[in-house]
Amino acid sequence: MAGFAFLLASYLGYLDYNVRTQFEGKRWAIPARVYASPVELYAGYNLTAAKFEELLQTLHYRHDAQLSSEGTYFKSGSQISVKTRAFTFWDQTQPSSVIRVNFTASGIANIVDASQTKDLAIVRLDPVQIGSLYPTIKEDRILIKLEEAPDALIKGLLASEDRDFYQHIGISFKGIARAMWMNVLAGHMVQGGSTITQQLVKNFYLTSERSLSRKVKEALMALILEYRYSKDEILEAYLNEIYLGQDGASAVHGFGLASEFYFGSSLKDLPLEHIASLIALVRGPSEYDPRRYADRSLQRRNLVLEEMEAEGYITKKQADEARAKPLNVIANTHRSTNRYPGFLDLVKRQLRQDYKEEDLTSEGLRIFTTLDTRVQDALEETATKKLNQLEKLPKANELEAAAVVTRRDSGEIAALMSGREQSAAGFNRAMDAVRPIGSLIKPVVYLTALEYPDKYTITTPVSDTAIVVKGAGGNDWSPSNYDHQEHGTVGFHTALAHSYNLATVRIGMDIGVARVAKTLRSMGITRPVDLFPSLLLGAAHLTPMEVTQIYQTLAGDGFATPLKGIRAVVAADGTRLQSYPFTVRQVLDPSVTYIVNTILQEVMHEGTGRSAYSSFPENYGLVGKTGTTNDSKDSWFAGYTGDYLAVVWIGRDDNKPAGLTGASGALQVWTSLMKQVSTQPVTLIPPDNIKMAWVDPANGLLANENCFGAKEYPFIIGSAPEESSPCVDSPVNQIETMINNLLPDN
Repeated sequence: MAGFAFLLASYLGYLDYNVRTQFEGKRWAIPARVYASPVELYAGYNLTAAKFEELLQTLHYRHDAQLSSEGTYFKSGSQISVKTRAFTFWDQTQPSSVIRVNFTASGIANIVDASQTKDLAIVRLDPVQIGSLYPTIKEDRILIKLEEAPDALIKGLLASEDRDFYQHIGISFKGIARAMWMNVLAGHMVQGGSTITQQLVKNFYLTSERSLSRKVKEALMALILEYRYSKDEILEAYLNEIYLGQDGASAVHGFGLASEFYFGSSLKDLPLEHIASLIALVRGPSEYDPRRYADRSLQRRNLVLEEMEAEGYITKKQADEARAKPLNVIANTHRSTNRYPGFLDLVKRQLRQDYKEEDLTSEGLRIFTTLDTRVQDALEETATKKLNQLEKLPKANELEAAAVVTRRDSGEIAALMSGREQSAAGFNRAMDAVRPIGSLIKPVVYLTALEYPDKYTITTPVSDTAIVVKGAGGNDWSPSNYDHQEHGTVGFHTALAHSYNLATVRIGMDIGVARVAKTLRSMGITRPVDLFPSLLLGAAHLTPMEVTQIYQTLAGDGFATPLKGIRAVVAADGTRLQSYPFTVRQVLDPSVTYIVNTILQEVMHEGTGRSAYSSFPENYGLVGKTGTTNDSKDSWFAGYTGDYLAVVWIGRDDNKPAGLTGASGALQVWTSLMKQVSTQPVTLIPPDNIKMAWVDPANGLLANENCFGAKEYPFIIGSAPEESSPCVDSPVNQIETMINNLLPDN
């Protein structure tokens, strides 16, 4: 007997240790939640009513004409009324409010605060959750405190699951007897005898094994839990631990997350009928899943309401009104699915520079990113559509693509496409595919040359004729133009606008390959490049992300802005842990950058990028450059509008020819995308040391603006040509002169 008592005491001590260790330690590993950039609404925003409704559904807002809870909306004609959710952003906490958004055919007309009937300048919606960073066990929950739980939830649980919770010692013999009697009367299982404490033990400590030994262990641990901790501590743990459903591979635990998963609303704001539906899930989330078994779920919900009425927790009128309501759950949209794996891979890489893996997957961090889901969706849809079209061409089969889109003014990454198939296990081509960049390097060559204004200006005549570059061991290099033609003496700007290889090599060899490589490094490239003459025609192997950094510096007028995908990291309690502020430094002469950007506008109007203007107004000011590598293995385009910059690569993973130039491949994706997302044309502002001058492009000499063929070009002060060109009147002036000569004198 003494031996049995010793073993029992030892076993109870062991159980007591396990109970206390887990209950008093870190109870849950909370995954980090990753959010897209929040949508900000304002009058004039080009968002239609239909697109806004799609956005609300993406945010799991529920259609409800009464706006009975946060996260609801309804549409009436050209107006959509919304009850927004309260949300803690990285820079402020925003309360819930009711707004009315009025639309025209082109976008938002105005936004009205329904409580004060006044126009609002701007409204920020809660952001779309685009993913989670999970620990090994894929569980998710939103922690709540007991005092935050609705009174109806507590009373419903007591009525339905454990009426004697505040009287029993962890197990309830009265409850067991009552359950047995009710099950006999019903002829099947309608009640269970487990207390809330026992249910917590089963979820928190034990497996789902069904055996007598497990039930005994459950009862003993429930007794220990009741002895060690208060009823309120046990109930709060239960509210956060109870299993209430499955979101794909992730288990939904606790009423906080279940409220958002099933109803798209925070728990504190749920109406009675929805609270009862959540309580109904306790008995069996699979059996009473409201999305799969609506009738069964409705019956169980109504039984919970009856039990609450029988216990006096709600009136008959409240019960009847709640029973008359439909389930009204939101569509199952897999809240925690990593929707954009390529972009999330970027986020993880940036986070790992500052955080341990364990912190990212267990501390409940909230990561606010720069992703614009509207741009991202447009990018993916456009690329898929265009690749399908391109693959009908000879050689253009098994195509792959990668793209990066940034906000031109900040370097924030608005979208990232890592490949045709967006899968978590896929190869991230945007960040890891190192490919020769072809003619995308040429603006860097011309930037470097313009740093020597005594030698090169925008109109300096250059020779586009055959050149042989001597190499070591007799390995001479004889480049050629894409069209295998020589174009003689051409203007500096013409050579870049038409992407002439021979002229570019002559300029690059004159200023030195090392200087070009130095400019490349100053624009943000840290990858080593070989200082061979072939660098001048794009033999440098870079990723789309690195190319984006180069062109971001061009779009930033010579100021380098590091690309970033994260805005801030916030702790579970709302404390701001990390911010990623806007940083900028000047790395290029703004006047030189302005001139090159002017030439890149000529690329789009007259050169290799001119097909883009079939979709844009002539005055949109597009800036860009095509890139094609040997044998058309890589098709590139990099360019920007007033609001977005994008770099697109198309090619084959096996490095075989794709049969596409930069213009026939990547530019087609870029143009279609920008047509959908861009609303701002490019306006280049000349620096103070830039002076405009009229020049005869035929010889690069000064000309009168009335001279035939004369164009106005930017020059760094002191570098404009001094010699004047013989002026030939324009045809219009010549006709006017002839008419004037024929007229009699007054």
